[in-house]
Amino acid sequence: MSTTAFKGRLVALTKAGLSESDTRAKLIDPAIHARGWTEDLIRREETAGAIEIIDGRPFKQAQGRIDYTLRIKPAPDDQPVAVALIEAKPESKPPGHGLEQAKLYAASKRLNVQFVFASNGHQFVEYDRFTGVTHAPRKLSAFPTPQDLQARYEQGMGFALTDPAAAPLLQRYHNGEGNRRYYQDAAIRAVLEKVARCEREGRPRRALLSLATGSGKTFIAVNLLKRIADAGQLKRALFVCDRDELRIQGTGALQNVFGADAAAVSGGDPQKNARILVATYQTLDVATDDAEANFLLANYPEDCFSHIVIDECHRSAWGKWSQVLTRNPNAVQVGLTATPRTFTVAEKTAEALADQKINADNLSYFGEPVYEYDISQGIEDGYLAACEVVRQAVFLDREHECEEVTGIDREDLAGKSLLDALTGEPVDLTEAREHYGAETLDALLLMPERVTAMCADLFAHLVETGGPEQKTIVFCTRDHHADRVANEMNNLYAAWCRAHACKRAEPYAFKCTASVGGAQYIADLKAASRSHFIATTVDLLSTGVDVPPVRNIVFFKYVRSPISFYQMVGRGTRLDPATDKLMFRIYDYTNSTRLFGEYFATKYRKPRTKRPDDGSEPPEPALEPEPIYLVEGFQVRLVHNGTAILTVYHDGRTMPVPVEEYKERLAERLVTEALTLDAFRRRWIVPPQRESLLAHLPDAGRSPIIVQAVEHMAEYDLYDVLAELGYGLAPRTRAERAEAFTYKHAAWLAGLPAKTAATMRALALQFAHDGTKGLESPQIFRVPAVVRAGGLEALSALGDPADVLLDTKARMFAA
Repeated sequence: MSTTAFKGRLVALTKAGLSESDTRAKLIDPAIHARGWTEDLIRREETAGAIEIIDGRPFKQAQGRIDYTLRIKPAPDDQPVAVALIEAKPESKPPGHGLEQAKLYAASKRLNVQFVFASNGHQFVEYDRFTGVTHAPRKLSAFPTPQDLQARYEQGMGFALTDPAAAPLLQRYHNGEGNRRYYQDAAIRAVLEKVARCEREGRPRRALLSLATGSGKTFIAVNLLKRIADAGQLKRALFVCDRDELRIQGTGALQNVFGADAAAVSGGDPQKNARILVATYQTLDVATDDAEANFLLANYPEDCFSHIVIDECHRSAWGKWSQVLTRNPNAVQVGLTATPRTFTVAEKTAEALADQKINADNLSYFGEPVYEYDISQGIEDGYLAACEVVRQAVFLDREHECEEVTGIDREDLAGKSLLDALTGEPVDLTEAREHYGAETLDALLLMPERVTAMCADLFAHLVETGGPEQKTIVFCTRDHHADRVANEMNNLYAAWCRAHACKRAEPYAFKCTASVGGAQYIADLKAASRSHFIATTVDLLSTGVDVPPVRNIVFFKYVRSPISFYQMVGRGTRLDPATDKLMFRIYDYTNSTRLFGEYFATKYRKPRTKRPDDGSEPPEPALEPEPIYLVEGFQVRLVHNGTAILTVYHDGRTMPVPVEEYKERLAERLVTEALTLDAFRRRWIVPPQRESLLAHLPDAGRSPIIVQAVEHMAEYDLYDVLAELGYGLAPRTRAERAEAFTYKHAAWLAGLPAKTAATMRALALQFAHDGTKGLESPQIFRVPAVVRAGGLEALSALGDPADVLLDTKARMFAA
């Protein structure tokens, strides 16, 4: 190789040394800042981190991050509106290397932004979702400005952000952005964008959201209504749900934000003076096709409501309950459903066809979902519990196990005890049908021996996967089937306790159906730690019940309805920090998981096993003890699911608080003290004002330090910890902020005398070491690096040293 070629190769290798993070900090950040993308217009969206099941145990992966979400706002105090993302790659990669990945992030199922960029720090490639056009690589110096993207966004959307119809988009989150999830923000924007388009075009203002159970539809509904109210556009709203449990949950969430303006409707109280009404289909007398809708008609005239949110709009309801919508044609109408827009079902049962009709009715009325977030995406992001499917085929004899899917013939029933599933009366073999399909077997026949075999198999699985005392819901065919299953499980548990000399939990298994007032047991299933472990039910627990501790969903009944199936599975999807729950299992004895179809299977990843390199069986994993440490006098416990629990003292009691809830409280108090990022920045740089602000935060100002420790943000100044929580700012480490100081103020520094500029850069480096407090130290002008650069004498050109330091802090945190 020639000397020239060698030198060229050496230069190429040197240039390839910039990592992705260095590419962002040294190349992309300065370039887009020069184009007007200030800190308050950039956010790094994160996910909780996927949960992977290995050897039957869940393991949490690192948080996922999207490099840059670019946001626009017409006025300084507006809520920024996300419009674009940039996927950064090392400078050694082609500029378009990350474009396909970024396009997946940008789509309506993820971030819901219209402009997609990929960059290697020198050039960028753009994909425009409005036009479908991918542009050729261009220099970063030509990157679109915020004004450019705002104009293109408004043209593509068909409305201007300054239009009254768009006003809700610009209303801030009332508790700050610290705890909202990326998909919740995307869903809220999607609804408000469609409503604004429809209003501009004179079309009915309707929108449909499809989000998996446990993903926070109530949070979305509350924040939608709040932002509409803050825009001065909400007169009276109606929130309709399917169960009392959901009405209680919805009323509590709305009252946390609206106070007495939100009220629950009951049969004796239509709450006509409230601004936001929360009602069930049953209360409105529209729950069934033969209902009279008397309560609705008597109390709420046509066009009574300006906004309507329909929860659980997947129910079979395009009969009487549709009057809630048709009597308010001028209202903004938002439908929420946990059922996917499409699902693949090979069979054409009456139930499956009815479900398809409901979906078709939803799509016909509301249009395509403006945003979708399915169970598999929630699991991938780490916001929903990981799912392990255990398919079992239990008949009675080993050789018949495979026949569970297709059914059984009369000869297979010889010698077995048979009961009529409706009456419970014995059935003679000669009276049995020639063949029972899988879908009709449990509906017509009850076989006690089969119940015994299935319960024994389930109980054995529970023992193997952590013990019999696991919160479990077993879906049974009929009421007396639920009785028998509960009895069998109790008998198995009693025998297990005798064999292991354990004290029995009472009750252990219990029937939870409408016939026994099963709703009264839901609180015990949810909260009791030493009782109510196995709930046997038919339909009562299929929807509208929030039971985070449930670790097992069991199908002893054959399910025909895809909608019902997704609702049943949804009882297990919620994470539960209180019980360290990261995963749940589906025990399928009736091939009900066929209803997941391709929609789920395309993303479902089979649990894997870690094996040693020599191919031997892996050792049994040992549980590590939960680390406990102190931060500012507060006990912090990290549980296995990675959620930190802070033990705080309230009213003389010790209360464990999940870190997410703790951060939410902190963010809420912060934005109460300083409504905007600019207001926060102004108070932060003045020590007495900063101390006053901190003193009003939870735990006498120690809460930011606690969050900084728990979130592993030791390299960040408390300014960035709080700015991310309250205002959605993309946090910078102290070193990154000091480096940004030089390019943000390059023109100003260039106009200073050489020694003065060098001294300012030396002061910035002190921030990299010690943060805000470092710039306020009385000893800062004695630091050798500052003295060598020019020290106090060099700064005399800028005025009083105290004023210089104040100006330095202002520039350090400038957008």
